[in-house]
Amino acid sequence: MANDTYAIGVDFGTESGRAVIVRVRDGAELGSAVYQYPDGVIDERLPTSGERLPPEWALQNPDDYIGVFKNAVPAALKASGIDPADVIGIGIDFTACTMMPTLADGTPLCRVPQWRDNPHAWVKLWKHHAAQPEADMINETARQMGEGWLGRYGGKISSEWFFSKALQILNEAPEAYRAAERLIEAADWVVWQLCGVETRNTCTAGYKAIYQDGKFPDKKYLAALHPELAAVVEAKMAAPLAPLGGRAGGLTAEAAAWMGLKPGIAIAVANVDAHVTVPAAQVTEPGRMVMIMGTSICHMVLSETLHEVPGMCGVVDGGIVPGLYGYEAGQSGVGDIFAWFVDNAVPPEYHEAAQAQGMDLHAYLEAEAARQKPGEHGLLALDWWNGNRSVLVDVDLGGLLIGATLGTRAPDIYRALIEATAFGTRVIIEAFERSGVPITELVAAGGLPEKNKLLMQIYSDVTGREFRTIGSAQGPALGSAMHAAVAAGAYPDIQAAAQAMGKLKDEVFRPIAEHQAVYDHLFAEYVTLYDYFGRGENDVMKRLRKIRNQARGLE
Repeated sequence: MANDTYAIGVDFGTESGRAVIVRVRDGAELGSAVYQYPDGVIDERLPTSGERLPPEWALQNPDDYIGVFKNAVPAALKASGIDPADVIGIGIDFTACTMMPTLADGTPLCRVPQWRDNPHAWVKLWKHHAAQPEADMINETARQMGEGWLGRYGGKISSEWFFSKALQILNEAPEAYRAAERLIEAADWVVWQLCGVETRNTCTAGYKAIYQDGKFPDKKYLAALHPELAAVVEAKMAAPLAPLGGRAGGLTAEAAAWMGLKPGIAIAVANVDAHVTVPAAQVTEPGRMVMIMGTSICHMVLSETLHEVPGMCGVVDGGIVPGLYGYEAGQSGVGDIFAWFVDNAVPPEYHEAAQAQGMDLHAYLEAEAARQKPGEHGLLALDWWNGNRSVLVDVDLGGLLIGATLGTRAPDIYRALIEATAFGTRVIIEAFERSGVPITELVAAGGLPEKNKLLMQIYSDVTGREFRTIGSAQGPALGSAMHAAVAAGAYPDIQAAAQAMGKLKDEVFRPIAEHQAVYDHLFAEYVTLYDYFGRGENDVMKRLRKIRNQARGLE
């Protein structure tokens, strides 16, 4: 034990940041702590001016991220009982694309007094969807100009991605755009704050900023979007690209003082929360899809060959594990949908019943829903409460529940919503397989699998595949700590670290044949609705969105 060394993984999520202390030799997690962002998700009013934000906006305060280092890391160290002098490195992961404008020295633009009341000076969180017009322009211009990279992103760049958000700033707040000397992923920014070195990680660059085959989109294309965007790469994104598992720099004295650590220890190149979890689940080979299941789902699978998959979020050479193509797809709303239903549509009697049994309301509804057979509730839903990321890539779509009667109860709807998200995952799996990327097994990580066994069984039944779970409740933080261990030289590569430090549970969910048969029928109906409402046959969802915006004075 005296010779043990430790790495710290810091996972920056949507509502909070978590620090985990991990033993390098075996991946044992010895202490953790969570810091809730004081400003949380800023989606209603700007904290400074109180200005009401338009629909689809989602901002954050970068000072909340520094609070994670100052609070969660010391608390995790204390909980672990280790000697901080034995920590050899820190790795971080982040939601993406979460991007921010800064000055050349890294000062966030929203800290500058003259820009503090401008919403475009703040961090644009991953689920900021207000850049859909810019995404539409990016996609149409790419099609017109024959840009070869478009197929690497399933044929559509999302409103969530880097250039959509950058172009929105330029279109709506050109003065703020010009004042921003850097546009940078929050992942790279927090690493910059730790080691004083500005880097850009290849994962977010590849998946979120159209970095393919060694380059970003060319100036001619960017100028076609907006003349001032032509120079954005050289002027505002010029930091060197760094590989995953690389060493971004050493911990500065200032940042070391925040956390009570030794200056100079290794700071790993930044990574994305979902992608960093793949090796933490001991997945470093093709064919096993890792699903990070929380507020949303990110689906990732590795392959030795390059294919273009309709509606995927992206494919990047070495974007998840060196030496393999990393494919990503996703669903923009999963846990968020269940939370919306519980917060807004469950009658008081269920709250009272859950409280009487000492249960969380989600757990109570899960238990009630688990009493049903597949198809028993007579409902079918489309899981688009937060738009559709894959395979339609359309944030203007909305949720749908069909088949409800006066006899429909809250557990029925809760189960139908779980099933809808499972059907959405099956659409993604089938798109991959049709395109030459086989999926042999599912591996779940994130908050939902820990809490909801019914969900796990439904996903296995709907997809017809075995479903396993990561052996850590802190998959992203564990993965970040593993990359820190590689950056510090404790392992030669992430494959070796995965074998020593990664974890899988023994528990396996297998499809139940009779359930699978019912879900095959329901899935066929889901696909009918999916195509009808999602592929332009009926634009009622978009027309409703337009009417809403007109009523709110936004159009």
